[in-house]
Amino acid sequence: MYKGQSIQIILPALDEAGKIGRAVQRIPRPLVDRVLVVDDGSTDGTAAEAEAAGATVIRHDRNRGKGSAVRTGLAHALNGPYSHVLFLDADLQHDPAEIPKLVERAEHGIGDLVLGERELVRHAMPAARYYSNVIGSRILSALIGAEVGDSQSGFRLIRTDCLRGVSLTGTGYEIETEMLIKLVRAGARIERVRVGRLQYEGARSKIRPVRDTFRTCMLALAYRFFRR
Repeated sequence: MYKGQSIQIILPALDEAGKIGRAVQRIPRPLVDRVLVVDDGSTDGTAAEAEAAGATVIRHDRNRGKGSAVRTGLAHALNGPYSHVLFLDADLQHDPAEIPKLVERAEHGIGDLVLGERELVRHAMPAARYYSNVIGSRILSALIGAEVGDSQSGFRLIRTDCLRGVSLTGTGYEIETEMLIKLVRAGARIERVRVGRLQYEGARSKIRPVRDTFRTCMLALAYRFFRR
């Protein structure tokens, strides 16, 4: 852990048995104070596997959506003594071994939010995922007035002081866009760190690229100009 930083990791998870344990075990523990998994109504062994790997687990009694899981995790993190919250997807699309890249940038950079951006490679991704991310990133960059290259990345490190002044309402994948827009609108500064390519491991993403991207873009306009 870097001087002056105390970090809680939040992993929203839905039916990630077989992956969540490995995700938790790969987290560099010397950098992290607490690992919190929010099990969003899984019907498999996600919760038990996460606990066996050493995480603290909170369970939703039913599936409420990724945004709801993120907000549940934040409610606990912001009541603790943590300087930063690090979000990490539970499906191993991000490599936990790259967490030090974000932590180091938070220590030595000026950003209030450090965004881990994956290399978007057309031939390595489903076409719908690639184009929805590229289009969504361009729209989001225009809305917030800052360059974002991976709008769908759930790999991000944020100062808790910034998050305490932001009211989040999203229940689905739009929570990530809402968070970026509202943080920037509140004066937060973004830094970007290159992380590895998307790792699908043969699994089907839970994101519905066209529908979710369209919905996120419409909500992004609302978050930017109307909602507080």
